[in-house]
Amino acid sequence: MPAHSQDQEAGLLRARPGLLAPGAGPRLAPGLHRLGAGQVRDGLIHVPAGHDPDVPAPLLVMLHGAGGTASQVLPLVQEAADRHGILVLAPDSRDRGSWDVIRNGAYGPDVAFLDAALADLFARCRVRPDRIAIGGFSDGASYALSLALINGGFFRAALAFSPGFAAPTTTADPPEIFISHGTRDEVLPIDPCGRRLARVLTEVGYRVTYREFDGGHVVPPAMVDAAFATFLDEEI
Repeated sequence: MPAHSQDQEAGLLRARPGLLAPGAGPRLAPGLHRLGAGQVRDGLIHVPAGHDPDVPAPLLVMLHGAGGTASQVLPLVQEAADRHGILVLAPDSRDRGSWDVIRNGAYGPDVAFLDAALADLFARCRVRPDRIAIGGFSDGASYALSLALINGGFFRAALAFSPGFAAPTTTADPPEIFISHGTRDEVLPIDPCGRRLARVLTEVGYRVTYREFDGGHVVPPAMVDAAFATFLDEEI
């Protein structure tokens, strides 16, 4: 197994949007594209309908839950991403079980893979550096929230749908935080998970938008709309 850098072990992402000249380089057409990393567990990029490749677009990194894949989590946000003109990058975790820090308590292979996927996307798409968010569902929400707290200077917002916890190694500039949770969630119960996270993060100074809904371990479209409003500074 290859060694991981100290940055990756700390959960730090170093890829950043480049200054692509209009019309330069291979661009991605609207629609769904595989990352093309040459691995069984790969990932997807969704380019919104009507996307102009010469106009920088917002970007959402969307992470699946335990045992999931990009193809399972992407439909949760795809329609809203089309409406708002948002690029979506959905990587697969390196292990089928879940993300690295959740599976074995340490960052490494998933951070490295995500950093490489971001660098590749930035080489093919113009992205607004001030409008990059990371989101996820269930274990993906916990991982997204953790990476957002570590990389607050990079991610403007964290969109956490039914998270269980956050495990930052350090914190940077505070991102906007959106958390939603179902009151009847039997997988990750609301009291020790969503409610506790929202309370603790608010107490330490983060700007948190917290929404509860009458339901279980799911992501209702209304919660996606509310999360995107937080990300894009819009009223709903």
